[in-house]
Amino acid sequence: MILVTGAAGFIGSSIVWELNNMGRDDIIVSDKFHKKDKWKNLIKRKFYDWVDREELFEWLEKNGKKIDIIIHMGANSATTEKDVDFLMKNNYEYTKRLFNFSLENGVRFIYASSAATYGGGENGYNDDEDKISKLQPLNPYGFSKQLFDLWELKQEDKPKQWVGLKFFNVYGPNEYHKDRMASVVYHAYNQAKENGVVKLFKSHKENYKNGEQLRDFVYIKDVTKVIKFFIENENYSGIYNLGTGQARSFYDLAKNTMNSMGIVENIKFIDMPVDIRDKYQYFTEANMDKLKSIGYKEEFYSLEKGIKDYVKNYLMNEDRYL
Repeated sequence: MILVTGAAGFIGSSIVWELNNMGRDDIIVSDKFHKKDKWKNLIKRKFYDWVDREELFEWLEKNGKKIDIIIHMGANSATTEKDVDFLMKNNYEYTKRLFNFSLENGVRFIYASSAATYGGGENGYNDDEDKISKLQPLNPYGFSKQLFDLWELKQEDKPKQWVGLKFFNVYGPNEYHKDRMASVVYHAYNQAKENGVVKLFKSHKENYKNGEQLRDFVYIKDVTKVIKFFIENENYSGIYNLGTGQARSFYDLAKNTMNSMGIVENIKFIDMPVDIRDKYQYFTEANMDKLKSIGYKEEFYSLEKGIKDYVKNYLMNEDRYL
């Protein structure tokens, strides 16, 4: 059996979708339904049982021998969260407990790290494990993810497979419950639909024009393909970037969103909120050499193709869910 934590969330529910596509329904899903529509992410999915997040370790004590793989996506993913103790409990300590359970019970362990660990990018975006200790996250969320990566690397004994994935800017279906933390594609679509205009943050750095801030935007269907690769190739372990390897501008994102909707391009620039201004990443681009070096050969969606699929096949449809 496969245990997926955070299974009702954006990435977690998409992983369950990919597992179903692989013919797997021997899945234990675990999460909390804090948002009123979050349950809809699982309405079309097939799985064996649901376990409340708060009861998961009690369940594992009784049923843990049934589990072969843990895919741990359950965490607080808000980059604006300021309660560091809350993040440490949910993102650090909880992940350590699952890691140790995996080690003690011969279970494979795949978990979500984050590109937020790279901070401002002053040390690059290379997933070389010897360089991870040099990274300086810009926010408490990135800090909590960085601390687990560092703790894990120090462990002499590890699960028979352990994989940490540094997600870059993921977008796609099933993110609708994330509110402010949903992708810019989702917000751009809603703005264009409601007002015929997309608003982007002005740049507050001289070397970046408005809208020319660059991010590595990765489509959710590529994220699930990579996880499928590690499920099917259990001999590979380590910490890996999960982006496309190509940074694109927010202007390109907004333009392609409106083009996919059949709307005339209309983009305006607004001031960036003060509370994120000093923690804002102006450039991210995943170095994908490490993943390719172990045999991953799938072509990633371009920004144009990913947005077109998301907009036309999900956002503009009555049924928007994977």
